[in-house]
Amino acid sequence: MTRLSPAVAVLPAHRALAGVLNALGCFSFWGLFPIYFKLLQHVPALEVLAHRILGSALILLALVVLQGRGQALLADFRNWRRLGFYAITSLLISGNWLLYIWAVQQGRILEASLGYYINPLVNVVLGVLFLHERLNLRQWLAVGIAAVGVLALVIGQGVLPWIALTLALSFGGYGMLRKKAGLNPALGLAVETLLLAPVALLFLVALGGGALGRIDGQTDALLLLAGPITVAPLLMFLEAGQRLRLSTVGLIQYLTPTLQFLLAVVVYREPFTGVHLVVFGCIWLALALYSGDAWASHRRTASARWAEGL
Repeated sequence: MTRLSPAVAVLPAHRALAGVLNALGCFSFWGLFPIYFKLLQHVPALEVLAHRILGSALILLALVVLQGRGQALLADFRNWRRLGFYAITSLLISGNWLLYIWAVQQGRILEASLGYYINPLVNVVLGVLFLHERLNLRQWLAVGIAAVGVLALVIGQGVLPWIALTLALSFGGYGMLRKKAGLNPALGLAVETLLLAPVALLFLVALGGGALGRIDGQTDALLLLAGPITVAPLLMFLEAGQRLRLSTVGLIQYLTPTLQFLLAVVVYREPFTGVHLVVFGCIWLALALYSGDAWASHRRTASARWAEGL
C-alpha cells in the first residue's frame, strides 16, 4: 500500500493563498459596506437599491456573454418553472438588500451585524426544518444559546430584533433555496437581477432619474458604483469557494459582521448597552461552539480520507 503524496493530499500553496486572499477581500468588502451606504444617506434606500440592481444586471449580463453562457441564460428565461423559482429568490435577495441599506441609513448597523452573526445558525435551523438535516448535541446547544441571546434583547429592551432576524432569515432562505436547486451561482444572480431590472428602471423613470445628476458629483459617482461594488465581492466569493474548503470559508465569513460591529460601535457611535453585551456574548459563544464543532468534523473527515489512501 502506498501513502498519498502531500501534493495530492494538500491544496497547492499558491492556490490556497489566492483563495484566502479572495475570501478576505470579499468578506472585508461586505463588512465595510456601511461606509458606502452611509455616504448615500441622503438618497432613499429604495432608489439606491434600484441603482444597485440595474448596475449589477448590466455587469452580470456582460460577464455571462463573455463567458459564452448566453445560451444557458436564454434557456433559463424560456423555462417558466425555473423563472418562477428565480422570482422567489429575487424577492428574497432584493428584500435583504433593501432592508440592509435602510438599516445602515437609519443608524442601525449594530442590529444588522447581529443578523449576519446569527445567519450561520439560522442556516442550521433551516437545514433541519426543510432539508431534514440532523444536529448533534453541540450544534443544538449553539442554537439554544443564540436563542437565549435574542430573548435577552427582547426582555432587556422590550423590542424584537426584527432587522437582525429578517436579514438572517431572508439571506438564509435565499441560500437554502439556491443550494437545494443546485443552479450556477453567477448565472442565477444574473437571471435574478435581470428579472428585477425592468422594475428598477421603471421606478427610476417615474422619479425622473431620481438623485442622479441632481445633487453633486460625489452622489453621482457613488450611485454609478452601486453595480460594481455588488458584483466585485460576489466574484471574489465564488473564486474563494472554488479554491478553499467550505469550512475555511465558513470561518472567514465572520469577518463581515465583525467589521460591521466595529464600524457601528467605534466609528458611528451607535449605543452599545449592557443588554447588547449579553446578546452579542451569547451569539459569539454560540458561534464558537458551532465553529469548533464544524472544524472538528472537518478534521475527522480529512483523517478518514487520509486513512483510506494508506
